[in-house]
Amino acid sequence: MFKNKLVNIMIILLVSLTLIGVVTLVLINYLSKDEAASGEPTIDEIIAHSYDTPELTTMLLSNEFAKVQFKIHVDNRRALSEISKRDFQIENIIIRELAGMKSTELSGSEGITDLETQLKFKINELMTEGMVVDIYTRRLIIQ
Repeated sequence: MFKNKLVNIMIILLVSLTLIGVVTLVLINYLSKDEAASGEPTIDEIIAHSYDTPELTTMLLSNEFAKVQFKIHVDNRRALSEISKRDFQIENIIIRELAGMKSTELSGSEGITDLETQLKFKINELMTEGMVVDIYTRRLIIQ
C-alpha cells in the first residue's frame, strides 16, 4: 500500500478499531431493543411508576353518591413526581367527571372503562413531564 510500514500499521489499526466500535454499537442497539420490545412492563415497573389517588366521595348527576379510588400508572419517575404534586388537580378532574355522570353510566365494565379513558385523556392534557399510561379503578361504590 504505502512505502512506509508505520503508516500501513496505523491505517490497519484505525480501520480495525472503527470496525470494532461499529460492531459494538450495533450489538448494543440490537440487545437494548429486544428488552424494550419485550412488551408490557413488569408488575414491579407498574407499581414503581404508579400514583394512588385518595378515596373520593362525590354526588353523581342521578343524586346518588359514588366513592372511588384509582391507581394512575405513568411512564417515568418525573411524571410520577409531577402527578403527585398535581394531586389537587387530579382530584378536581375526577370529581368533575363523576359529577356529570349518572349511576347507570358507571354500571358494568364498559362504563368503568369509559370513565378511565376520559380521566386518562384529561390528565394527559395537564401533564408536562410525561404521560399517563393507564388508569386502574381500585374502588367504585355507588350508593
